[in-house]
Amino acid sequence: MCGGFSCSKNALAALNILYILVSFILIGVAAYAKAMAVVTSLALVGGIIACGVFLLLIAIIGLIGAIKHHQVLLFFYMLILFLLFLVQFAISCACLAVNESQQQQIAQAAWKIAEDDLKMKIQELFECCGFDTSSQALPANDSMSHPDCLKIKGCVSSGASEFCCNLVNGSKDSCPVEPCFNNLRNDIQTAFKISGGIGLFFSFTEILGVWLTVRYRNQRDPKSSASAFLS
Repeated sequence: MCGGFSCSKNALAALNILYILVSFILIGVAAYAKAMAVVTSLALVGGIIACGVFLLLIAIIGLIGAIKHHQVLLFFYMLILFLLFLVQFAISCACLAVNESQQQQIAQAAWKIAEDDLKMKIQELFECCGFDTSSQALPANDSMSHPDCLKIKGCVSSGASEFCCNLVNGSKDSCPVEPCFNNLRNDIQTAFKISGGIGLFFSFTEILGVWLTVRYRNQRDPKSSASAFLS
């Protein structure tokens, strides 16, 4: 019978094995991205790895609790998983509700704290120059300024002068390539939708895990004596 003790135990164990696989994927992807220089931010890589390690620890606690029917471990696992569900559900809904103006503000804040090397990689990858049109006449020491754009394909192919593409010098000339936010707009919107959708999916698996844990804790192991557990 699927609603019995064995079914609840196996379902909870399988769910935590899935979490363990996801945690290894998170850690592996972050390490690979850093090794291949796809992501250069140590804070971002460290954050992803920390999330993977935290998920791994929670999954191990849940797996041990499911196998041994350990009441204390299952209680703390259930509590942490429920808190994680609340946080992840709220963040996922926020990602799906972010409008274009808010996306630009978030991207602008990220651009301000980004190093010039990262800005240069973005400009080369998306063939753009600067964050938006307002950054075209900023001094080089401004947080919204950008590195030299002379190596961008659009600038090279158009034969643009330094005063056209190196906009940090205060030139008011138009640049032959688009500002970076124009090229990143669709990618940022897609990233928010994907992140929100995946977050919602996993948040529902977490509430499923909470329900399974509550059900499993209140079931008596048929192999134990009648006095060993009171339902």
